[in-house]
Formats: sequence, C-alpha cells, structure tokens
Amino acid sequence: MSVVVNSVAYANGRKLGDVPIADVSEVAKGPNRFVWIGLHEPDAALLRQVQAEFGLHDLAVEDALRAHQRPKLERYGDSIFVVLRTARCVDGRVEFGETEIFVGPHYVVSVRHGSSLSYAEVRGRCEATPPLLAKGPAFVLYALMDFVVDQYFPIVDTLEDELEALEEDVFGRTFNRETTTRIYRLKRGLVDVKRAISPLVDVCNRLTRWDNELIPDDVRAYFRDVYDHVIRINELVDTLRELLTTALEANLSLIAVSQNEDMKRLAGWAAIIAVPTMIAGIYGMNFRFMPELEWRWAYPVVMGVMLGLCGFLYYKFKQSGWL
Repeated sequence: MSVVVNSVAYANGRKLGDVPIADVSEVAKGPNRFVWIGLHEPDAALLRQVQAEFGLHDLAVEDALRAHQRPKLERYGDSIFVVLRTARCVDGRVEFGETEIFVGPHYVVSVRHGSSLSYAEVRGRCEATPPLLAKGPAFVLYALMDFVVDQYFPIVDTLEDELEALEEDVFGRTFNRETTTRIYRLKRGLVDVKRAISPLVDVCNRLTRWDNELIPDDVRAYFRDVYDHVIRINELVDTLRELLTTALEANLSLIAVSQNEDMKRLAGWAAIIAVPTMIAGIYGMNFRFMPELEWRWAYPVVMGVMLGLCGFLYYKFKQSGWL
C-alpha cells in the first residue's frame, strides 16, 4: 500500500507547510527553498509521479522500486542517489530494511522499504534547528544517514552481549551441539551487519571529499561525523567476528579434548576388563591337561590374581589421570 508519510516545503530552514505531490516542483522553486518528501513502500505509479515532478533518473527510480540494493552512492546529473540498509533488533533477531534517498538542489525524497523506524524523529530534530536545516537538502541527507547508522550501535551491543553469553557456555558448561549452532547463527548475523555497514565507509568518504555543489563545505564536517561512526561500527563488527571465530575454534577444541578424555576412560576400563577376560578365556578352553585344575586352592588363587591385577591397573590409570 503506497503511503506518502510527509510532503513538506521549507524556506530558510523553516517549515512552510504540507504540499501535495502534484505541486511540489512549483513550491520548491525559489532561493533557499526545498521540499522534503517521505514515502513508505510506494508503488510504481506514485514513484513515477514524483519522478515527473523532479526529473529523477530512470535507473534510480527502478532501484527504489525493487528495493534490493547494496548501500551505494550514485550521481545522476545535478542530483545524487543514496541507498542505505536499515536495521533493528526484533525479539532478539536483526531485521533489515532499505531506504533510498534522492537529493537534488531543491528536494529530498526518502523511500522506506521493509523493517525500519519512522523518520519522524529525524524530521522533528531538523525542524527544531532552523539554522542547520537552512543548509538545505545536504543537511537532511546527513540527518537521515546519521539516524540510520546510529541504529546499528544497539544492535552491535546486543550481538556483543550474546557473544559473552556464548563464551560462558563454551568455557563453563557441558559441550553440546546447540552451542555450536548458536555460534554459527551469531556469525551469520555479524556477516549480514558487515554487508550492510561496510559499503557505507566508501559512501561517507565520497561525501566528505566529493567536490559537488549539492554538498556545501560547511556540511561536509557533518558527514565526517557519520564517517567516524561507520568506521567505529565496522571495527566493532570485525572485532566481534574475530572473537566469534576464536570462540568457535575454542569450542571445537574443547569438544575434541572432552572426547579424548572419554576415549581415555574407555581405554582404561577396556584394559582392566581385558585381564579377567584373558584369564577366564584360558581356563575356558577345556584343555585336558591343566594341572592347576586339580589343585584345591586353584579357584581362590585365580580369583585373587584377577582382582589383584584389576586393582593394580585401576590404581595406575587413576594415578595417570585416565580414570
């Protein structure tokens, strides 16, 4: 279902009012004016209408309709097209969405798909600071990117807490298949976060160094702040992945050690049982000439020898740590 969340015109950083989609191109004309349109999962007809108003590029509109893009930054004439991957934690799982942002000299169009928080908070913060909002569409792009990137910090904290719980299970509890499954599941989640955040390093780097009239010099400092956040999250994810790989290797090593200990116990008991089995086997072969069979104390002596040898082997295995 197509939803126009907001369509608002601004002049000199202050809100003029809501504007119908059909009139946005006319209202946006004039110095220090721009229109900010927020769409949620629009259909082709609505997006084509917005395209007609601002002259958006066909390839960018096609990407916004499909909504299965990696984070990127593209330039089309006098406008830029930015794709961001949004993320949030729902019931312990990380759900990803996508936001496409069209930025031109007098407009900003944000298109949300999938799991994503509303950008009403971003709009409210921008409207509360008219001097910053007066910097134009570039500042709105910064505010949206900063909001999206900041949502990854609590996700990384949640994944870090889960890793700590896994480490306690690996080193403090009985080894089982579930622990290994949880490690692989967490590793997969970190890979998904890595895929979403890693391309933003290049996007932010280009925005801070790009010589483009859409990004004024006084706004590039704000994109450097986003760049720092992206680098920090990227490094945290890399650290967690390394720790998780180490935890997986430690878990497999400890499982192998535990299995080796079990094999040593089985081998020790097998050696103890082999002694009476060997003696009983000798006397169970029914040879005719076995002098000790006629001896009065033969049975007690044989039983004593069996128990003595078994006790001696048990003592030695116990002393060596096999039992």
